[in-house]
Amino acid sequence: MTAHLLDCLEIETSPNPTHAVIWLHGLGADANDFAPVVPDVSRGLTRATRFVFPNAPLQPVTINGGMVMPAWYDILVMDLVRREDAEGIRASEQAIRALIDRENARSVPTSNIVLAGFSQGCAMTLHTGLRLPEKLAGMMGLSGYLPLIELAGAERQPANAATPIFLAHGTFDPVVALPRAEASRDTLQALGYDVRWHTYPMPHSVCPQEIDDIRDFLQAVIG
Repeated sequence: MTAHLLDCLEIETSPNPTHAVIWLHGLGADANDFAPVVPDVSRGLTRATRFVFPNAPLQPVTINGGMVMPAWYDILVMDLVRREDAEGIRASEQAIRALIDRENARSVPTSNIVLAGFSQGCAMTLHTGLRLPEKLAGMMGLSGYLPLIELAGAERQPANAATPIFLAHGTFDPVVALPRAEASRDTLQALGYDVRWHTYPMPHSVCPQEIDDIRDFLQAVIG
């Protein structure tokens, strides 16, 4: 099944990009959410890089009283994982794969793509990256968790077994509790993934030190 292409905001660090960062926003946000950090996180990148910020589809979200908002999948319970919207997660996985395919069609191989996301976008980054049949340059998960965690081992593809995974979380996060993120980290490490774990004294947000660490990670995997 071909997913229709999501509407995206795109920022190129210079013409004819050879690399790309596909960056997924969190629940209720949109493509503009992380666009302002591009000058900071791309500083020092020697490769022409396209930052792609897709808009998640609009849908009702159960924990928000059925209010319609941009969401990668429905959130059914406050603890996030006791009941999960597997169908919605898998539909968004296909939409993200379509964005990767489009980069391939624009002469950016999957091995030159970093998949990144915040909160729900982090969940989709980890879910999709583990299942991709082609190797990514890296994965970056901010303030999120690994969804469908008990299926990860069985459904993962070998292509990204050695791909570096940057994980960052706020120690005061009231939205995705730190133990949820730590359980995701532990699961990924137990499966043999190269997890680069960072915590910051912040809530469900981003801080200047994290931006510096993201820049270092992107320099390491994109160059």
